[in-house]
Parts: sequence; structure tokens; C-alpha cells
Amino acid sequence: MTAADRPGESLPAMPGQRLARGVCRHLRGLDFASLVEFIPAPGLRVDVMGLGPRGEIWIVECKSSRADFTSDRKWTGYLEWCDRFFWAVDLDFPSEILPAEAGLIVADAFDAEIQRWPETRPLAGARRRALIQRFGRVAAGRLGALLDPGPAGAPPRPDLA
Repeated sequence: MTAADRPGESLPAMPGQRLARGVCRHLRGLDFASLVEFIPAPGLRVDVMGLGPRGEIWIVECKSSRADFTSDRKWTGYLEWCDRFFWAVDLDFPSEILPAEAGLIVADAFDAEIQRWPETRPLAGARRRALIQRFGRVAAGRLGALLDPGPAGAPPRPDLA
């Protein structure tokens, strides 16, 4: 399916953003709220963070090519910030190079499918609470910025990232 199949619908320009879009759609179908480009801690920025109906937290890193994957050295640092960690790739990605302990999602711009489930590593209660609070504040801040971007020339709010 292409954007031409859906009048008025445009796709993100970057391949990783298209994967993130499909992942977010799939997570929505699983009753998860999701945010893209979420910062769980200083120095970390995840492609997609999902918050499930029971407070479970998933991180999904979207990789559009072998080079994109091999240049990513931070992913193990994400494990302590989620209950489950997934890679999202397109159908042509050589998925055999991905670490087996992580989950695998095959995605395109329109949807995704979980191919391999990762082991669950429950977060500590205090970290979960802090992440859920940050998730909510970032989501509300982003929505507020869409509704009212603020005065012209105002600097962007780093806490909305």
C-alpha cells in the first residue's frame, strides 16, 4: 500500500520514521499509547516508547538498514528503561543480524506485526512510576504545543522532547 492509495495522506520522508509510524499504529491496536523520539533519561532517545493498559513499558528501535543497526551502540542502555525491548525493521532487513534476546517487529508505514516476543524484564516500581509520569507530561506538552505553539520566536521547549 502506498500513500497514493489513501488520498490526503502523506508519509514521513525518512525510512525510520515510516517504520515508527507503522509501529505506533500497531501499538494503538494493542491498546498502547506511544510516543516517538522519547527521552527516558539524559543521553538516551528512543524511537518509540509504548505505554500499555497495565502500565507496561515497551521500547522499539526502528532500523532501516544494516548500516543503521551496526552504528547503534546505545541500545543495551535502553534495556533498563523498559519491560520489553523490540527492534522494528522492514521485510527486506536481514533480521538474522539482530540480537535474539530482543523482540522483532516487521513494519512498514501502515502497520506492523510482532514476529518474535522478547523476555519480559519488569521495571522497578519507582522507575516505572517516574517513566509513566514523564510519558504523560511529554504527551500532554506535545499536544498542547500543537494546539498553541506559543508566541512567535519563542524557543522550543526541551522538556517536550
